[in-house]
Amino acid sequence: MNHRIHGVRICATAMFIGLAAVPGISAALTLEEAITLAEQGAPSLGARSANLQAAQNLVTPAGELPDPRLKLGVQNLPIEGQSRLQLGAEAMTMQMVGVMQEVPNRAKRRARVETAEATVALARVQRRVERIKVRQMTAEAWITTLAAERKLIIFDQLYTENRLFAQAIKANIAGARGLSSDSVLPKQEAAYLAEQEDVLIRSKAVARAELRRWIGEAATQPLQGSWPEWTSSPELYLNNFTHHPELLEFDPMTSRAEAQIAQAVSEKTSDWAWGVDYQKRGRGFGDMISLNLSFDLPVFAGSRQDPKISAERARLEGLEAERQDRLRQLRQELSADLAELRRLERALDRTKETLLPLADEKVRLTMADYRSGKGELTAVITAREELLEMRLRLVDLASNRSLTNARLHFSLGDTQP
Repeated sequence: MNHRIHGVRICATAMFIGLAAVPGISAALTLEEAITLAEQGAPSLGARSANLQAAQNLVTPAGELPDPRLKLGVQNLPIEGQSRLQLGAEAMTMQMVGVMQEVPNRAKRRARVETAEATVALARVQRRVERIKVRQMTAEAWITTLAAERKLIIFDQLYTENRLFAQAIKANIAGARGLSSDSVLPKQEAAYLAEQEDVLIRSKAVARAELRRWIGEAATQPLQGSWPEWTSSPELYLNNFTHHPELLEFDPMTSRAEAQIAQAVSEKTSDWAWGVDYQKRGRGFGDMISLNLSFDLPVFAGSRQDPKISAERARLEGLEAERQDRLRQLRQELSADLAELRRLERALDRTKETLLPLADEKVRLTMADYRSGKGELTAVITAREELLEMRLRLVDLASNRSLTNARLHFSLGDTQP
């Protein structure tokens, strides 16, 4: 049995060393490492890269002529009389083989290439936007996980304080300075703490699951680091506003819409085709060759081409209206985020410098009053609950500030391509 336990320990040690030796993965997971892992392994980024490759492969075919057509047939085959269905009986009967090539007009081919190139630009932008999203969502999951773990550390400290609190009450009761019923209150407080801790354990599991979505099994590692801060100024966010990820797609989408309008307009210009046929006749009759040209006749533009052009132009107008609507919405969100960031920073400073010290002092004073027989134990319990609330509020404020900061940074402050 001892040998088995020893072997398990050796295997566990080897796995730990092996994990630490993997490039980009350490025994504790920093925010930078989490973002790097997400960029390397996010399936959504792989999908966007595949879409880009597919779009690039379609640019060259877009400008090519259609494949030529091979024509095979029999012409002028009699179906009545003595030479019925005989290939060589009549001078006009011919076995025919030919080639035909359709040639779309130059404007149409140019518009098709422009459409394909705009699709490539859109796919490239979508891959960039997805990368920004992966970075931001990974950072938010890491911050949320850190917040849950910080709160659980607070609860470990609170359980220790609760045991000391219970001992102080017992001492008061033994010294005839308290009621026997007071001994129940620390137990009730411990149960209340356990309920809150269960909620936090669940929150931590949910946050770890979200982090695992982006970086895989590396999400099981302990976190290393403190609350991240990106120190870009509001002026930088305002200057970069037009480069917001949710606006980047509109430029290539507009280019594609304009190319589709040009393609619809090009249908009012005739396409043409040429063909060559070799016609073999029966014995005694000379073979023949035929040359032909054909042209489209777009003579009903009012009911065919013009409605298509109008439809494509309406799509372009709708796209521009959608851009303006999203621009206004994002401007409103930016103002709200900047205001929220300022509020969180002030609230965090106020909690650190004033509210938390006052709550801690209130607990000491009410406890001193209780020990001296001048105060009620319920006042001590209330003061301890307020202190717990302040400690948890400090974590919430710090995490919310980092989350708001992350949204601003990855949307408007992260200049990586």
